[in-house]
Amino acid sequence: MSYTTQTQTSMEAAGESAGNEFLAFTLGREEYGIDILRVQEIRGYEPVTRIANAPDFIKGVVNLRGTIVPVVDMRIKFDLGTPTYDQFTVVIILNIGGRVVGMVVDSVSDVTTLTPEQIRPAPEIGTTFDTDYLIGLGTLDERMLILVDIDKLMSSAEMGLIEKLAA
Repeated sequence: MSYTTQTQTSMEAAGESAGNEFLAFTLGREEYGIDILRVQEIRGYEPVTRIANAPDFIKGVVNLRGTIVPVVDMRIKFDLGTPTYDQFTVVIILNIGGRVVGMVVDSVSDVTTLTPEQIRPAPEIGTTFDTDYLIGLGTLDERMLILVDIDKLMSSAEMGLIEKLAA
């Protein structure tokens, strides 16, 4: 067994026992988390090209190194008031099912590792956020992250961005 293979194997084993990594971001006053493995890059917000007859939450498209990327404003999608675009507004570029999608959020804070014990099931409550798209709630000391199943959300029929992912 080569050194790199052995190191990779032990790192993977350590990662599995340590927990899952989530990128933490804010929308309004709430903090959310998505699987870091879905994140391709994080960019500052830049003006987009609008697409006629697209839903309001689809801000438009950007050209990302030759790839046309649809950009979804999650603040509009979840009806969190009128979005403002400032120096803190970021676009998280996601790679989901081989499709690249941009997601506008208020800000990104950090990458957090959560163990299975730190993830609680999401309560069944009437919110603007369908609980089908939630993994659960991540608890870290005084912080609580709303963990989003970004694959399910972005491939949902109402988003219409990505064909249904094979289960």
